[in-house]
Amino acid sequence: MKNILDKYDLVVGLEIHVQLNTESKLFAADKNSFGDTPNSNVSPITLAHPGTLPKPNRSAISHAIKMGLACNCEIASYTTFDRKNYFYPDLPKGYQTTQDQHPICVGGYLDVKSGDDIKRIPFNRIHIEEDAGKSSHDAEHEGSLLDYNRAGTPLIEMVTEPEISSAEEAGNLLTEIRKIVRYINVGDGNMEQGSLRCDANISLKLKGSSELGKRVEIKNMNSIRNVQRAIAHEVERQAALLDAGKTVLQETRGFNDDTGKTTGQRTKEEANDYRYFPCPDLLPIHVSKEWVEEIRATLPKLPHEVLADLQENYEFNAYDAEIIADNKELADYFYETSKLCKHYKRIANWLIGPIKSYLNDSNIEIQDSVIQPKLLAEIIELVAADKVSFSMASTRVLPALIKDPNQSALDAAKQLQLLQSDDQDELIKTIEAVIASMPDKAEAYRKGKKGLLGMFMGEVMKKSGGKANPKVANKLIAEILEK
Repeated sequence: MKNILDKYDLVVGLEIHVQLNTESKLFAADKNSFGDTPNSNVSPITLAHPGTLPKPNRSAISHAIKMGLACNCEIASYTTFDRKNYFYPDLPKGYQTTQDQHPICVGGYLDVKSGDDIKRIPFNRIHIEEDAGKSSHDAEHEGSLLDYNRAGTPLIEMVTEPEISSAEEAGNLLTEIRKIVRYINVGDGNMEQGSLRCDANISLKLKGSSELGKRVEIKNMNSIRNVQRAIAHEVERQAALLDAGKTVLQETRGFNDDTGKTTGQRTKEEANDYRYFPCPDLLPIHVSKEWVEEIRATLPKLPHEVLADLQENYEFNAYDAEIIADNKELADYFYETSKLCKHYKRIANWLIGPIKSYLNDSNIEIQDSVIQPKLLAEIIELVAADKVSFSMASTRVLPALIKDPNQSALDAAKQLQLLQSDDQDELIKTIEAVIASMPDKAEAYRKGKKGLLGMFMGEVMKKSGGKANPKVANKLIAEILEK
């Protein structure tokens, strides 16, 4: 792809659909829930019975404003809904209620990594719309099966300007949006469940030219990797057509994640063929400045703010900071632990190491951990005070506390007889016994093989049952070997 981009500029715009985690649907009181029995969350409004009228969900509008604020958008004081006319087999109304002329959020941007630099990706708008239902096609049934549970659930569509110039930038933008969605709790961002989906508008133009190429839209991709794969494939496909003197059709295509290729679905003669018009059943909504400020006050620190805070105020390196900031619950856990224990680097090491292993083995999230911040702080303080070695704390004290989190870390260490001994007389006896058992290795050490010190240290720790203070033991071993 690199050689192709020596000749062409890649131009990408994304349309990201985020399902909002409201309790009910956008215009009806039906339950908004994933995975329920098909067609159990429907009502006359969802099924478009004659005479039914929609009513806007205030929580959905509030969530859209919240996302707009997180993405540096201007929040419209006047917003309206429109009808988008297109054949939707899984929307009983036969049209989609969305926003065209007066979206809830205008402009905005997010900063993302682009190689070694940071690039600002601008948004055109963020608007609210309803989702369609789900069609299933299988060999056991004649025709298609329709589940209307998802029909009418609230979405926001985030439309970027066509200023993304690589698959990497597209992936990084999606990653940041998913993090923000979870941080501010407007959705779960689960792409595998369709809670976050992406359409990519992709075109090529000659290097340095101001004339844009024909745009191809890849629909409904449900993983960041697939978005990047689809962009890479389209670059090669479109470049091959242009190099052969052929025309790239303006069309909608689908992406096959098995083959990694796109296939044509329908051509689009005009960029906009949906015949939008104002929805006659819904009045305009006036958004007050007071309401916007109330919502702004509920915003937590955003991912990029947490990342900067960890590096600037807690002296994290970039790697540790990115891992902690990647997950709001993990970041919250760190901050809570840091109030109880000032060994910030040790907290990060435990969260990225032993705690992460425990969560993975248990298949749980940090918020479900029985090791609460207070308990982790106790473990870290024991290690920092040289009362228990890190090895013993992570392999024995931690498992004991997972089984019985009601005891203190100190009590667990005492019961396991793991408290390190500072009794030098006893430690010297242990060291001398170890050295005496390996006279050839002791002689090799004295002749210059200083790397053997670690081996002696390991044997001393083993013989002491892990209770020897490593710092003291290391010093004594070297002193005794030099005699």
